[in-house]
Amino acid sequence: MGKVTKLEIAKMIDHSLLHPTMDDQTLIEGIELAKKYNVASVCIKPYAVKLAADMLEGSDVMACSVIGFPHGNSRVDVKVFETERAIDDGAVEIDMVVNAGKVLSEDWDYVRNEIGAIVAVTKKHGAALKVIFENDFLPEAKHKIRLCEICSELKVDFVKTSTGYGFVKQKDGSYNYKGATHDDLVLMRKHSDPGVEVKAAGGVRSLEDTLKVRELGVSRIGATATAAIIEAVDGKETGESPEGY
Repeated sequence: MGKVTKLEIAKMIDHSLLHPTMDDQTLIEGIELAKKYNVASVCIKPYAVKLAADMLEGSDVMACSVIGFPHGNSRVDVKVFETERAIDDGAVEIDMVVNAGKVLSEDWDYVRNEIGAIVAVTKKHGAALKVIFENDFLPEAKHKIRLCEICSELKVDFVKTSTGYGFVKQKDGSYNYKGATHDDLVLMRKHSDPGVEVKAAGGVRSLEDTLKVRELGVSRIGATATAAIIEAVDGKETGESPEGY
C-alpha cells in the first residue's frame, strides 16, 4: 500500500457551491477555499461562473458550471444555450443533467441527441463534459447501463452519479437521496468506456468515503466537505476495502 498525498486527493475534488441559498459572500469564501486547497474545480451556479473564473485566474483550479440543474427538464436548445453562456463566462468543465423522464421513457434517440448537442458545444470549445444520471431517479440498472453506453459512444469525459439534490419520496413520506452508491459506481465503471471517467457525487463526505470510491475507479468527486477531506489525508494509507460502501 502506498501513501496518498493531499494533492492527489485535492485533484479528485470538484468543490461544490450549488446550494440555492448560498449568498455572494458564501460563494466568494468557497472559491477562496478551493484555491487554498488547490482542488480540481469549483462547481458553481451558472450566474456566478464569471465570478469564479475571474477569482480562479492564474490558479490551477478550474471553473465548472451546471446545466439543466438540478432536474434536467430544460429543452435541448436551452441546455445548449446555457452551455455556451457558461463557457463564454469562463467555465472549462460542464456538468449537465440528463432528462430523466426521457430516460425512463426509453426514448434513447432523444437522450442521445440531447447529450450529443451538448458534446458538440463542449468539444468545440475544448471544455470537459460530465453527464449527470441522477441515479436516485433510475431504480432499474438497465437505464443506467444504456446511459453509460450512449455516453461512451459520444465520448463524453465523465459520467456522474447525482446532483446531490435528487430527492425521492421515501416510504415514510419524507424526501431523501442515496447519491453515489457502491453498486452504482461499480456498474458505471463496468459499462463505461475506459476513456470515460466516473464522478461520484452525493454522500461522499469524508476521506474514508473518498478512498473507497477511488478504489472503485472513481477519479473525481463532488464535495462540500472539501477542507475536512483534505486535512484528514496526512499519513493515510491507500488500499482500503470498498466493500460495504
